Amino acid sequence: MTQVFRPSANGIARLVLWSLGVGLLVLVAVSVIYVRSGWATGAERAPAQPVPFSHAHHVGGLGLDCRYCHTGVEVSASAGLPPTETCMTCHSQLYTNADMLAPVRESLATGQPIAWVRVHDLADFVYFNHSIHVAKGVACETCHGEVDAMPILRQEAPLTMGWCLSCHRDPQPNLRPPQDVFLMHWRPPADLARLQSWLMEAGGIHPEDMTDCYVCHR
Repeated sequence: MTQVFRPSANGIARLVLWSLGVGLLVLVAVSVIYVRSGWATGAERAPAQPVPFSHAHHVGGLGLDCRYCHTGVEVSASAGLPPTETCMTCHSQLYTNADMLAPVRESLATGQPIAWVRVHDLADFVYFNHSIHVAKGVACETCHGEVDAMPILRQEAPLTMGWCLSCHRDPQPNLRPPQDVFLMHWRPPADLARLQSWLMEAGGIHPEDMTDCYVCHR
């Protein structure tokens, strides 16, 4: 009888099977790492904008309050972007001919809003309300980072479902008095734990109800 396979075929078969198994494990590992990385979540992403607006200059340098530009943050689901007229409050007098502000002047002349690129872009199936977080004492820098040090705004947090749920399960460490929500580099008082416990009670915050699906998916 003629031998179809040589003895070395056993070794080749084992090598192929081991390679397939290892390859599958590597593929799974890479997939798990990728979905948690900045490439997938957008964390640390700083997209180019039509106007190089610097939060470091306007917030860190000039001390502008978040609400000066983001007027809806306390009263609506969206923080909102400033209309061109808000920019021109200052820039009708300052840097009036600066090249970088040409899109602002064009927007004012044509009535077309500036096409800002969204930095913190949640999926359409996620419901997020800025006003309720602000009212309960979740600070801007908790989610957006230290924007007063960002020449170009970047996405600080991963904004994943797990990241949101970690706060919803235990929100107390992220709370501060509502009047301090817009402060950068907040210095907590010595009795922080007692204060945050009181904020939980006063704000009617019940973590046991905050992980239900309908809270974020409506």
